[in-house]
Amino acid sequence: MHENVQTVEKAIVIAVGKKSSDREAVFEQLDELENLVNTAGAEVIEKIYQELDSPNPATAIGRGKVEELKQLIEDEKIQLVVFDDELSPSQIKNLNSELQVKIMDRSSLILDIFSKHAKTVEAKTQVELAQYQYLLPRLSKMWTHLSKQYGGVGTKGPGETQIETDRRVIRRRIKQLKEKLEQISVQRKEQQKRRSAITRFALVGYTNAGKSFLMNLLTKANVLVEDKLFATLDTTVRSYRFESGRKILISDTVGFIRKLPAHLIASFRSTLSEALESDLLLHLVDVSHPQFRDHIAAVNETLKQLKILDKETILILNKIDLLEDPSILKSLKKEFPGSVAISAKRGINISKLLEIMESKAKSNTDNY
Repeated sequence: MHENVQTVEKAIVIAVGKKSSDREAVFEQLDELENLVNTAGAEVIEKIYQELDSPNPATAIGRGKVEELKQLIEDEKIQLVVFDDELSPSQIKNLNSELQVKIMDRSSLILDIFSKHAKTVEAKTQVELAQYQYLLPRLSKMWTHLSKQYGGVGTKGPGETQIETDRRVIRRRIKQLKEKLEQISVQRKEQQKRRSAITRFALVGYTNAGKSFLMNLLTKANVLVEDKLFATLDTTVRSYRFESGRKILISDTVGFIRKLPAHLIASFRSTLSEALESDLLLHLVDVSHPQFRDHIAAVNETLKQLKILDKETILILNKIDLLEDPSILKSLKKEFPGSVAISAKRGINISKLLEIMESKAKSNTDNY
């Protein structure tokens, strides 16, 4: 008997930057892209960075780099090439033709990961909507080779092309999915009304900042904690009762990331409604990460798109136990006044965080 062993796809990740680009930031983004590829289930064999004045409109990368890639693909038996920036439909088509392997960009990769991790009806609906919104503008390049499909009695002119049929079908499906999410949103609002007297905190932060770990620590919620990007997509809401007896609600939302496609944020508005409707935000930051300031900026940009950047926020500097130099923490407290420094994993300063949260909850309740 022969066992069917599923082979892991071998991948190459590529970033294109200008000569003026911050190389350290670009390489950090490539590392992040590698993590995304690993989360999707493939293995990165090579990371490539090319500096160009502007991306090649035909293939994103230069002609010489295309030839280099061909050889690398053949030598290493590569099956997947992923670009850090969004590719145009024509670039995907040309690269497919040249390299003869699967071509993806960051947006399509994130969609693939979301699709695999969606568990509830809501998450699956949101992912399907985002996939169709991603696909719709790309149909023209994907289907231009198709001929006219039908005509005849009852039609004007030579008939309707397959692309027009597909567009209509996709637009109809997008409309249905939006209506379904609207129904879910109405149900959420009804649930939120019933608990409006209770102060609501929403955990937000860059993916892998430790939100789910903190959520489990505070509420025993059993949220999946995994060292993978977007390990869970569904919002979890749990109650917490302080020693004084005061009760609050805490929600854990999907982690944010740089270059998160706008249509994906739009699709996940109902999941993120816990953040939208919350009284306060708990913005968790992994301060041990070398690019944590960029992560703060990426989260704030997403909150801005959701129109909740001005909501009262407690900035939580997490993973302080991983800081090599204790003096760093002192400078961070000066840089981010009003923040609270903790280690969720080691339980450091959790009592201080809870003290601040209870004070905010009391102030919020007194304002009702």
